[in-house]
Amino acid sequence: MTTLLGSLMNMKYKGQGNVREYIMEMHHIVSRLRTLKIELSDDVLVLMVLLTLPPQFNQFKISYNCQKEKWTLNELISHCVQEEERLKKDKTESAHLATSPKDKGKKRKFENEAAKGPVQKKQQQDSKGCFFCDQPGHVKKDCAKYHAWRVKKGLPELPKAK
Repeated sequence: MTTLLGSLMNMKYKGQGNVREYIMEMHHIVSRLRTLKIELSDDVLVLMVLLTLPPQFNQFKISYNCQKEKWTLNELISHCVQEEERLKKDKTESAHLATSPKDKGKKRKFENEAAKGPVQKKQQQDSKGCFFCDQPGHVKKDCAKYHAWRVKKGLPELPKAK
C-alpha cells in the first residue's frame, strides 16, 4: 500500500514516451489503491497529473487553471495528447531552423547598387573582347586564331556567328 502511494507521489513525466500511457499508468495505480480502500477522486488525479507534467506544459497548465469547469480524466488525456503533438511539431520546426544556416559564418559586403550607376552589360562584354586571343572587337567563336588552333588540333570546325 505504501509502495503504491509512494510510486504515485514520485511519478514525473519527463517528456519521453507517450503522455497518454503515463496518465493511464497513474490511473492504474489509483485504481489499485481503490481496491485497497484508499479513495482518490478523479479530480485529485487530474491535479496530480497536471502537477507532474514538465515545464514544456506550463502554458497548458495555465489555460486549465483559468477555466471554470474542471476536466474529467478522459478530457485531460485528449487535451494532453493534443498539447504533446503541438509541442513535438514546434520542436521539429525549431530544430529545422537551428540546423540550416544560410551564410555559414561568412559575412558578405553589400555595396550600394545605386551608387555604382547604371550597368550596361553590352559595354562590359565588348570591353572584355576575345577570351582566346585577348583582343577586343570580336568573341572567341569568331576568332580566326581560335579556328586555326581547332583545325591544327583536328577538332571539327564551329559554324561562324552571325
